[in-house]
Amino acid sequence: MHARTWLSALSLPLVAAFTWPVATQKLPADGAKSATTQDPLAGLTDIEDVLALVQANYVDRPDMPKVIGGGIQAVLERAHPLNSLLTPEDLRAGAPGPASAGMTVVKRGIYAQVLAVVPGGPADKAGVQMGDVIRRVDDEPIGPLSSWKLDRMLCGQPGTKIALFRYSAATADLGKVDVTLEPLAHRAITVKTTEQGSLVTIPDLKAGRAAELKAAILKLDRSKPLMLDLREDTEGSLTEAATVAGLFTGAGPFATIQDAGKPDRTVAITPSGLPSFKQLIVIQDPSTLGAAEALSSCLKKNGAAIVGERTPGLGVAQTRIPLRDGGAVELVTERWIGDGGEKLDRQGVTPTRALKLGPKDDPLTAVLAALATPAPVSTRVKQEHA
Repeated sequence: MHARTWLSALSLPLVAAFTWPVATQKLPADGAKSATTQDPLAGLTDIEDVLALVQANYVDRPDMPKVIGGGIQAVLERAHPLNSLLTPEDLRAGAPGPASAGMTVVKRGIYAQVLAVVPGGPADKAGVQMGDVIRRVDDEPIGPLSSWKLDRMLCGQPGTKIALFRYSAATADLGKVDVTLEPLAHRAITVKTTEQGSLVTIPDLKAGRAAELKAAILKLDRSKPLMLDLREDTEGSLTEAATVAGLFTGAGPFATIQDAGKPDRTVAITPSGLPSFKQLIVIQDPSTLGAAEALSSCLKKNGAAIVGERTPGLGVAQTRIPLRDGGAVELVTERWIGDGGEKLDRQGVTPTRALKLGPKDDPLTAVLAALATPAPVSTRVKQEHA
């Protein structure tokens, strides 16, 4: 099939998805034509010409479908790292299996960064840590892989071994790590109480977590500080997160959903009416993703102390859009705005008190000690301008 035909079949639905709002917007009232009203498909002829030149002149005959697919994937990733091109073969492949490596990664061009590792999971057992950089999975380089494909390669049948070629953030070592895939056990909310206060770890914000959390905090002493640990919290929904927020705040907005071509939608808090704790503290870091970022933003806006590191800014939702060749694209079509105004698809949530916790640190002791000590001037200045 000619390169131009491949481009038309695969590229036009993608380009239209990005450019339709621009193509259909109205001209200014005075009739003047602004730069944003120019034909959004004007550059398509140049792309077709380049593909034809590659096909006709490259030293070896190129695999044009692969060239075009790689180009589209690059365009998608420039818009957002979670965007992916799925081939018809990808869609026919079926589920990879119930086992997982137990880690969350995000693709960054030619490598993938480990954002979160499930405690006690396969990756944790193999020594993989948050911040590690993955260069290859089973000898396949990360660069050509889509985010969708990469996630599937980290899942499979129980007992399957995958080889990760990675750079260790902790030791700066570069080498191979073998991870044996396992089904991940359900992680319950855990509670630790001391004379200083209470620490509640929330593994995710899936359906039912709010009720589980409510049952746990009803037993706690409200005359002492309560810490909510949102580290390694990578999954869940905005509605469940808003219900969790209602355990600690009154009625009001929780977050705003921005969707392409649609009016903004507000997710509201339904307050539980429970009495407040002496102090509410949230612990977060780069492993606090998505709905947990929105929860942290809301509680921060309502007076909670946010301790830890900035979240990565992955508060988005995706839509799968079919293509005419039988494939599809998975596009980030929705982003979340935190109650504090943070654009959670890029900005993340800044802590009110920066603190890097090590794996051996006791969060209760370390966080309360940090809050009892005045922040350095340089840290206060950075937070004021964040």
